Amino acid sequence: MPTVIRATITPNSRKGPLVETLDDGALRLYVRAPAVEGKANRAAIELLARHLGVPKGAVRLTAGATSRFKRFEIDD
Repeated sequence: MPTVIRATITPNSRKGPLVETLDDGALRLYVRAPAVEGKANRAAIELLARHLGVPKGAVRLTAGATSRFKRFEIDD
């Protein structure tokens, strides 16, 4: 069963790439890529995979493709 992670994305961030854990357990992902043509989503997947130590192919965006609030599934 895949693990579900809720995340808020901040594209075009000078602070990134960075992952912070919020008080409610969700993650805030700071990425340098712009929110254009899925670039920020791809950068978020790469950052999340690197943060969790899993291959990029194990991370799937399942909700929120055009929103700052996203849901990812991580294959075990």
